[in-house]
Amino acid sequence: MGVTTYTQDIVAQVDANRIFKALVLDADNIIPKLMSQAVKNIEIIEDHDGSIKKMNFVEGYPIKYLKHKIHFIDNKNMVIKYSLIEGEVLGENLEHISYYVRFEECENGGCICKTISEYHTNGNCIVKEEEIKEDRDKAIELFKLVEAYLLANPFAYV
Repeated sequence: MGVTTYTQDIVAQVDANRIFKALVLDADNIIPKLMSQAVKNIEIIEDHDGSIKKMNFVEGYPIKYLKHKIHFIDNKNMVIKYSLIEGEVLGENLEHISYYVRFEECENGGCICKTISEYHTNGNCIVKEEEIKEDRDKAIELFKLVEAYLLANPFAYV
């Protein structure tokens, strides 16, 4: 098994606490709401030491579902660690993808979302740059949708 690591920083105009609450603590509600053209719902499959959540996509979307295992959420430090453990996007080459995400306040009142992604491959497979770019672009799209929602709704997630 090989591991390809990718880091990404996304800057937002909204404070870290609000984005963390929306994107991490209330993801089950806000993601299907803001991405209703793609995401049907998010359901909890297992809820114990590390919950497993299944994101179901609308009929006709290129993928049917994704399963994520939540390893931990640190509310105080605004950190989440989770893994994509099942879904068509993994294909034959990827065993899983691990994500470590930290939200940091900026001096200007906004925040930076710092992400470390680790692509764990099966055998000696190599992760293609376009796969990483596609994941990165989807993460940015979701983050910017949540940011726009929070800017338009200044009393949400305060």
